[in-house]
Amino acid sequence: MTQIQERTGVATVGGNPVTLLGPEIKVGDQAPDFTLNKDLMTEVSLADYAGKVKLISVVPSVDTGTCDAQTRRFNVEADKLGEDVVILTVSVDLPFAQSRFCGAAGIDKVITLSDYKHRAFGQAYGLLIKEIQLDQRAIFILDTNNTVRYVEYLTEMKEHPNYDAALSALRELV
Repeated sequence: MTQIQERTGVATVGGNPVTLLGPEIKVGDQAPDFTLNKDLMTEVSLADYAGKVKLISVVPSVDTGTCDAQTRRFNVEADKLGEDVVILTVSVDLPFAQSRFCGAAGIDKVITLSDYKHRAFGQAYGLLIKEIQLDQRAIFILDTNNTVRYVEYLTEMKEHPNYDAALSALRELV
């Protein structure tokens, strides 16, 4: 049985230090595969988005202000990016909560995916917060070959990502 890597001193929640489980993903790495729930019964993997440039927006929960704003921002930007790009928002929220949120917020361009079952995405991408079992906020951009081209790990859960930097990196790939 392999030991899960624990990373300390790299993230906080409300100013309190937390432990992230899993490796730090870096630019140039091959993106780890994942299995996430699109709805309660339907699972998807990285292969389901083959041939597309992928922006993966990771949020702790769509029911918080920063996560709501982050998801709305990428939903607006999705219209400007074309057919070769997919924006995936990943959280540990139940698919029901994600669906309710998207309906209420008019989110129709971003695909929400849930890491609720196994928390395996969070561990594979080095984001699972050991103490509270949520995924830390982050942005990953993958090219069509699933090579990581942009990474932003947020150090404080409540901070917003650098939207402009992420979108600039994304536009360079399309």
